[in-house]
Amino acid sequence: MSALPIGDTAEPVVGARGVGKRYGPTVALHGVDLTVRPGESHALVGRNGAGKSTLVSILTGLSKPDTGTVEFGGEPAPAIADREGWRRRVACVYQYSTVIPQLTVAENLFLNRQASLAKGKKSFVISWSRLRREARELLGSWGVDVDVDSPAGELTVEDRQLVEIARALSYGARFIVLDEPTAQLDSQAIDRLFVRMREMQANGVTFLFISHHLKEVYEVCQAVTVLRDARHILTAPVADVGRVELIDAMTGDTGGLSVRDAAAREPLGEEVSEALAVKGLSGDDFRDVSFALRRGEVLGLAGSNASGKHQVAETVYGLRSPSAGTVTVAGRPLRPGSVPAALSAGIGCVPRDRHHQGLVLGLSIADNTTMTVMDRLGPGGIAPPRRRDALADQALVDYDVVAAGPYQPVSDLSGGNQQKVVLARALASNPDVLVLINPTAGVDVKSKEALLAVVDRVRAEGKGVLIVSDELDDLRVADRVLVLRAGRVVTEHQAGWSDSDLVADIEGVELDD
Repeated sequence: MSALPIGDTAEPVVGARGVGKRYGPTVALHGVDLTVRPGESHALVGRNGAGKSTLVSILTGLSKPDTGTVEFGGEPAPAIADREGWRRRVACVYQYSTVIPQLTVAENLFLNRQASLAKGKKSFVISWSRLRREARELLGSWGVDVDVDSPAGELTVEDRQLVEIARALSYGARFIVLDEPTAQLDSQAIDRLFVRMREMQANGVTFLFISHHLKEVYEVCQAVTVLRDARHILTAPVADVGRVELIDAMTGDTGGLSVRDAAAREPLGEEVSEALAVKGLSGDDFRDVSFALRRGEVLGLAGSNASGKHQVAETVYGLRSPSAGTVTVAGRPLRPGSVPAALSAGIGCVPRDRHHQGLVLGLSIADNTTMTVMDRLGPGGIAPPRRRDALADQALVDYDVVAAGPYQPVSDLSGGNQQKVVLARALASNPDVLVLINPTAGVDVKSKEALLAVVDRVRAEGKGVLIVSDELDDLRVADRVLVLRAGRVVTEHQAGWSDSDLVADIEGVELDD
């Protein structure tokens, strides 16, 4: 598919022409073009590894292209060393916050610029009253309702993002890259973010919006650019590109996504024994939760971010200690608050934060995939390299991890492939119960399908799967879905539920007949 022009004669906010970048033998970008018009939200989409992150690093001055040019408002991009020049033109708000949690909002807004707020021209003493006043004026000018004296670490994810956007705008930048901004937000926070984006667009701010959720692209963006295999595939107005066409551009396939028909799945027999039983469990943000997970069954937990669903799953796996209640695995009581006890009992887990809970980023794929089974590979946890490498090689194949080999650091992998490594490690011990917490957050369409296909495979092996997710698509593989609200289980949905019914229960809204 060739690029389609977007009709607008205004000078582009940013224009990239023929941008190429190599890292050794790896081609990260090959002749990529990008044109973003003033005041629009322009989506940048593609599978993990397509080149999005490399392009963003070039557009924000963190790396220099090997070929091609970048212009802002028709003028050449600043030199790489000119950080102030880059800050005046562009900023990136990442999925994971860059605010310093111990500092106040006001201090974060003017970090490294305190000298401009000194009490006098020759003074080195910061005027804290002036800093707070200018912080309030800055946030007020962009409609951000946050207490400037609050520690940044106490803000919600939503408010931290808005503070980071305001900080970028304070340098003079009017081009903001939003990298997976909705990955940690619930549906209501996403709606508020989109409202704020539209308000800022009306005031002259331009966004490059990166997301794996195509519904969001159609909801908030006016134009879309697709990258695939480090190349530019398509640029077009969003209104002119159908969802199937967009997916085909991302994947190189035809016919769009496969559709899972959960309602057509055969029901599980009543004689299946319990793999996991939770009785009267209470803890952080949840109370008196009880459910049973049978062998060969996938059970989903749904709810808002404040429902307690994540905390329930983390308590089952031992990441949190309960205040009351019990967890049993195959009829045997589980020692509470202990991850090693959960592993020994036969529970594997994909935690919700792969960067801090799921991976050791400085280690290789082989190290990460085998660290929970080292005691099984050799005496005293010292595994013969041949056995470890064989297990890691098999994981690359079984989970379709795109990598140079088992010794590649996991930090070099795309988000989708990192998540596959986390899943491979969770299943390396052949657990009876698999706990998945937001398993497809921040991954591309194809990686999502691959990860959920593993759930079907695990179910067929007779394991029990507990899947907790903010994504409705993740929950469609479940045989049952329990809805939590305000820390309690309020209802249960069998496979084949409708989006409207499930969302209504999550939000506590009664639907009209």
